[in-house]
Amino acid sequence: QVQVVESGGGLVQAGGSLRLSCVVSGSDFRLNAMGWHRQPPGQQREWVAGIGSGGSTNYADSVKGRFTISRDNAKNTVYLQMNGLKPEETAVYYCVTGGVRNYWGQGTPVTVSS
Repeated sequence: QVQVVESGGGLVQAGGSLRLSCVVSGSDFRLNAMGWHRQPPGQQREWVAGIGSGGSTNYADSVKGRFTISRDNAKNTVYLQMNGLKPEETAVYYCVTGGVRNYWGQGTPVTVSS
């Protein structure tokens, strides 16, 4: 049974930073691409960033230069460092595994106050 658990969300002022973590169990983490998505209140879920099994990264244009996705295979963990946060980035942030079947976490809420 694959489990995906996010943490690290919270309340931050505009311009501030947060680091989200996502721990995956029950799968061979090293083989999986991983991604972060977010869902603002009343809006659709959107992709934020992804990291391949080899460490290659890509980002939504809206977060390039401010967010960094990384992984620690020894800890089965993927991170999302978010700097320069904006109020419109208030959302529930979700981690998802890549591959044939996607597994989603329960999300961690991020609130950016103006």
